[in-house]
Amino acid sequence: MAKGSIKVTAENIFPIIKKFLYSDHEIFLRELISNATDATLKLKHLSTLGEIKGDIGNPIIEVKVDKEKKEIRIIDQGVGMTGDEVKKYINQIAFSGAEEFVEKYKDKMEDTGIIGHFGLGFYSSFMVAKKVEIFTKSFQDDAKAVRWECDGSPQYTLEEVERTERGTEIVLHIADDSTEFLEESKITQLLSKYNKFMPIPIKFGTREETLPLAEDAPEDAKPEKITVDNIINNPNPAWTKIPADLKEEDYADFYRELYPMQFEEPLFHIHLNVDYPFNLTGILYFPKLTKNIDQAKDKIQLYQNQVFVTDNVEGIVPDFLQMLRGVIDSPDIPLNVSRSYLQSDAAVKKIASYITRKVADKLISLFKNDRKAFEEKWNDIKIIIEYGMLSEEKFFEKSDKFALYPTVDNTYFTIEELEEKIKPLQTDKDNKLIILYASDVKSQHSYIDAAKEKGYEVLLLDSPIVSHLIQKLEGSKENIHFARVDADNIDNLINKDETKISKLSDAEKETLKPLIEEVIPEKTYTVQLEAMDSNANAFIITQPEFMRRMKEMQATGGGGFMGMGNFPEMYNLVVNTNNELVVKILATKTKKKQEALIKQAFDLAKLSQNLLHGEDLTNFIKRSFELIK
Repeated sequence: MAKGSIKVTAENIFPIIKKFLYSDHEIFLRELISNATDATLKLKHLSTLGEIKGDIGNPIIEVKVDKEKKEIRIIDQGVGMTGDEVKKYINQIAFSGAEEFVEKYKDKMEDTGIIGHFGLGFYSSFMVAKKVEIFTKSFQDDAKAVRWECDGSPQYTLEEVERTERGTEIVLHIADDSTEFLEESKITQLLSKYNKFMPIPIKFGTREETLPLAEDAPEDAKPEKITVDNIINNPNPAWTKIPADLKEEDYADFYRELYPMQFEEPLFHIHLNVDYPFNLTGILYFPKLTKNIDQAKDKIQLYQNQVFVTDNVEGIVPDFLQMLRGVIDSPDIPLNVSRSYLQSDAAVKKIASYITRKVADKLISLFKNDRKAFEEKWNDIKIIIEYGMLSEEKFFEKSDKFALYPTVDNTYFTIEELEEKIKPLQTDKDNKLIILYASDVKSQHSYIDAAKEKGYEVLLLDSPIVSHLIQKLEGSKENIHFARVDADNIDNLINKDETKISKLSDAEKETLKPLIEEVIPEKTYTVQLEAMDSNANAFIITQPEFMRRMKEMQATGGGGFMGMGNFPEMYNLVVNTNNELVVKILATKTKKKQEALIKQAFDLAKLSQNLLHGEDLTNFIKRSFELIK
């Protein structure tokens, strides 16, 4: 049996690169500038180690486009390469120049920001170029400059040339099917997308700058204009700095730099900075959100050593936090070699867990330090927090310390404060604490009013996932139950086992019930006769809490029975046997008037639940005018 080693060669790597490795042709520029950045960072690091004599200056990277010659040039002033290094790193692409460099100097360096995978990144240039040239000269004094050329086939040429500048210049001879990359606007777009925060200044052309006039300049003086390098990137973005060195305006300025078309200021920020057990930096911003849970995601940008990778951070950032904005940068995030896809890894789970914990800690801090300001922001951030409470158990466990429950009167409680506040009045006969809530203050006003008359607190829970949230809270807390104020007669919602005497006898009730059932649609409404306060409405429409909650959960995904979302609407019509109108209906002698009173009372109840529409509403209006003539 023969044994051997599989070697990666130029002959079989080109089709892999072109067809499978890099699906998006535009990333060639990202890869070549990343390589130039690596070379420059290496130079700086060697200089600090004393392995380079003399001043290295302030090296930059330059991108040039020549539309007539169909050329793109990427020029750096980094370490450069010798002829032997070109053979090794370019021709034998199984090796990685950056990886070897890190290995060699790992005991002498803390963080050089080297990206790695030089060879494969370089070969992405053949997606857009029919021929590639490399002109390079090593930083080593005795090294000869060399020129390498390849037309995308396994053959190449390598020769010595005259060159005095240290560094590397890559010349791409653009193929006919890729001429879009010769447009300055296209290159500007790509540089802004992928290289906006690279750690080495990147020059792309020049621009005019107007100098300020001197204070004593004459009135007719014209400001002087000078031509300067057009540096397209910010090499020192806010997330790379120590939080203690930044002020609030620095964070605000960086937000505007990230999102120039976003006019609303963020509510607050979270600065991520950890170096163990993984390296991670970044800044996350809480934007203002609406009640819509389907907010546009892909607002958080993922970087690897300041190189933009993607704005799809699924897997790295917990799902509920993907509605935030900002930047995450980590060299430890495992990507495939083209940096296009996240690879599942234990480190990713740790990163996601860390981000969740940092967000929870920040919310606790904001709540403790300035509760009033936190309450004012609550409506803008609650959808994220409620979603997090549902989807992340550790976040839910910490939420007791900052999650707020607003009432219809705009007061705010934590869950512990709420339980303590309502315990005396809202404990039912079974010693269960009943938490009343409304979802719409206007449409449920009469029900809220009935609860408040008894001194009860009513929460305002109006997010689309409230049914899921209260189900979770009921499952995690002992002896609490949530009930929407319109789910039943208020005395039934908080049943104190108090017997109420009815003005109608049992015989009268048996007579009244079929009279009402004849008028209302029996498939939708179930008639219940109950003795309530005499000042409570004659007819009250309620929807059973369990049925409504299951339907709502089904509508927002999960938690309900299969097909529950398609069930017909089912309501209870509660008839107050102590209301004077109900007594009058029973006493009315003519069938026609009796029916009119029932319809009127029924439509009034429907109106209070926003259930009166179309022809029924038209008939109600006509009938109302007839009754007041």
